[in-house]
Amino acid sequence: MRLAAIPGLGLFLDDTDRAAAVLRERLAAEQAVAARLRIVEAAAALALRLPAAAEQVMDWLGGLAADPAQGPVTRLAAVVQRVRCAPDEIGEDVVPTAVGLLRESAYAIPVRRIAPAPNRPAAPTPGVAPQIVAAFEDLDRRTRLYAPTTILLRSFHEALGARVPERTAVLAEQLSSPDPGSRLDAVRMSGELMRTWRGDHTRLILLVADQLTTDAQEVAAEAAAILETCHPIAAPAREALATHIEAQRTAHGPHVWATPQALRRRSHQEAVRALARLGDARALPSLLAALDSDADAWRAIQVAGHLPRAANELVPRLCDHLRRIDLSRQRTEMSANAILSALAVLGDLAAVAVVADTLGAAVSMGQHNITQSALKALGAFGPAAAGAQDSIRSLTTATDAHVRPAAVAALWAVGGDLSEAMPLLLGLLDGPITFHIGDAAGLLGEMGPPASIAMPRLRDLLTHDYEWVRVHCAAALWEIGGEAEAPAVLDTLLQAMTRNPATANHVVTCLDRMGSLAAPALPLLREQLALPRRGGRFQSIDHDEELQRVGRTLIARLATPDEFATLVDDHLI
Repeated sequence: MRLAAIPGLGLFLDDTDRAAAVLRERLAAEQAVAARLRIVEAAAALALRLPAAAEQVMDWLGGLAADPAQGPVTRLAAVVQRVRCAPDEIGEDVVPTAVGLLRESAYAIPVRRIAPAPNRPAAPTPGVAPQIVAAFEDLDRRTRLYAPTTILLRSFHEALGARVPERTAVLAEQLSSPDPGSRLDAVRMSGELMRTWRGDHTRLILLVADQLTTDAQEVAAEAAAILETCHPIAAPAREALATHIEAQRTAHGPHVWATPQALRRRSHQEAVRALARLGDARALPSLLAALDSDADAWRAIQVAGHLPRAANELVPRLCDHLRRIDLSRQRTEMSANAILSALAVLGDLAAVAVVADTLGAAVSMGQHNITQSALKALGAFGPAAAGAQDSIRSLTTATDAHVRPAAVAALWAVGGDLSEAMPLLLGLLDGPITFHIGDAAGLLGEMGPPASIAMPRLRDLLTHDYEWVRVHCAAALWEIGGEAEAPAVLDTLLQAMTRNPATANHVVTCLDRMGSLAAPALPLLREQLALPRRGGRFQSIDHDEELQRVGRTLIARLATPDEFATLVDDHLI
């Protein structure tokens, strides 16, 4: 914070004794919780700005934290701000002390009702893509704070950093607060922890799931949303989600998905989406209700691909939605792409005709992104989409940078004609566009040894100045050339992963296919698994969980018995 924000303090920043005295005087005179928190924060800012004042301020904060005459919120603030000043000196007693003071603070601050959110119609807003409306609503929610201690506790969590068990203990106390606003902010902090840091988050997932049963609908809705965003690790919450959904359907009817009550609708929809992402068929009735009513159907479409066993019920409805999209309107692009993506994943051949029709319409309307999505979907259907082969072929010379490689990939998937696909792929390899090279290399790798004509060019590209190009070409070389290419492939992959950790998912996938020849990668794999922060592509929770899973599998396969035992002792396996 700005030190000058404390009246009188700015005059004495060159006199640490006087500055500290001003802070003590202000704290003694102030009764309001928020103001006292600002004063204690200013003391930490003084210590951080003026090293000469650090020892004095730290002693004062320590005395303040231990002073029973001070209120628990002030004492908690002193503990937290002292940690901020010396995060490397956090002792074993710090978190238990903070948890105890947090428990006392919960009963020292009056419980306040969360201001209700305005209801909005379930129908779409004219002229605006519903996904855009939802994104701004979510952004607005993220900027709101509901408890006076939230900023303080955020600082505490930042200082604790990678200490996941300790942070979980603090969050457990936050989530047990009688104040719904405190719990709402704690649910969000729980999501931030799980999305950012590795560790065993089972306890935290269950604690967040417990909030689904609260009477505070704002908290229940946020808990469901966090479980949805953390779905790769949300399996322990499966039964809680299913129970919550069924209770809502029983109490409010089968169309609760579209209820005009905003919080109840959000709570239900997010819980259904979270359960669907776990592949649980108990989410299906609400998804079907959404698709049939067209109320917030886009939310159901985004998760439909996670229920492949329900394709016979989902695909006809998805096709109906796709047919009804007016591709002449730009705002429909996100919806069309989401449906095409779901149909590609579900793989039901009943969708081939409508996807082919969508391709034709997208081309005629100049909708390049939808054209690309339709091509990917047809490619996923393989030879069953042969009827669209001429349309696909005509797009292999498209001027749009994304349509052209998608058409080449679809042409190979649908027709399987090596003599037709190979010149097109070699053309992409020789071009200047890096993602064209990566796409072509990926497809050549799928072809395997029959694509050996491309090997000289792929070898040359191992010296490309962009890591992603080198990774894709190295992986393709392995698939085509096998063991003979292993030294160059392995060297390229390990260098790329070291220089650009975002490539890790692609690298370990190729290492996994290399078997025992990947043994030299063990030190880097161990180093990767030892990192406390999430890694992989975009450092997202889904990519990181997959990276850890494949990495552990590789290490278990490649390590010697003694190395494996050491890794188990270090909790890396």
